[in-house]
Amino acid sequence: MADAAPDTSTITGWLDAFAAEAGAAAPTADERTQLLDLARHAAHRSQRQAAPLACWIAGRTGRPVAEVLALVEADPALRAPDAEG
Repeated sequence: MADAAPDTSTITGWLDAFAAEAGAAAPTADERTQLLDLARHAAHRSQRQAAPLACWIAGRTGRPVAEVLALVEADPALRAPDAEG
């Protein structure tokens, strides 16, 4: 019996399906939270379109998401205006 297809109407299901198609591991729950935080900083400091592109850049670095997020949160020019330094 084949495994049931993931429910792609949920974030976890969509990411699991996309990761499987792309041949990559889906982000963990912590990584999802960190990526969404990174996207928030980019969207609130700059234009909304910066959010997905910032996540793409983070992925291209090969560094852990938490490490890249820490870089953004430490830099007042990059972090969201409402974020504490």
